[in-house]
Amino acid sequence: MSLKSLLNFFQPKDKIFYSLFEQVTSTLAQMGATFHEAMHETDYQKRVSLLKSLEDLEHKNDEVTHQIFIELGRNFITPFDREDIHYLATSLDDVADYIWGAAKRIVNYNMVDIDASTKSFSSVIHNSISELHKGVKELRGMKNMRAITEACVRINSFENEADDLLDSSMVALFSTETDPIEVIKKKDLYQMLEIVTDKCEDAANVIESIIIKYA
Repeated sequence: MSLKSLLNFFQPKDKIFYSLFEQVTSTLAQMGATFHEAMHETDYQKRVSLLKSLEDLEHKNDEVTHQIFIELGRNFITPFDREDIHYLATSLDDVADYIWGAAKRIVNYNMVDIDASTKSFSSVIHNSISELHKGVKELRGMKNMRAITEACVRINSFENEADDLLDSSMVALFSTETDPIEVIKKKDLYQMLEIVTDKCEDAANVIESIIIKYA
């Protein structure tokens, strides 16, 4: 065995988790930005193309999440609790799943006109995921605890904003929409979009748990 190989063998393998989580949130940030762009795209065909592109990103996220679980079984030493690694990976994967789920509904329901509520949800989701990406990046080294905490607080705030948006959107929907099919479609979409922010908050709660244990 060469000296280089020997040194590589003894290098800590736990650092790979930081890189994998950063890859996941980078993909999520791309999904959030793409979804937001699609909801503000006036050309229907371009919008559908943007929404369908989220499937590839969701698959990419699945692959990295699977790699996290492989590394979790392979490595005895981890940067933080194995349970927290599993919870964080699962929560982040849920974010991707629900964004793609919302995109599929818009395409499958043939929702041509994107209303103000859906556009507002896309902005909240975009902002929430951006904060999630910031928080996860700061986990490496945990040197800027304030930045992590502030990101988590903002994510919780965005989740509250989404709750209020869901309430107001439902009131407007049932007050103005007379087509029962449209009511069903939009109600399903609004609820799916609100769940995305719930999943962001779940991930933020795991991050907060990690920094409390290891700060």
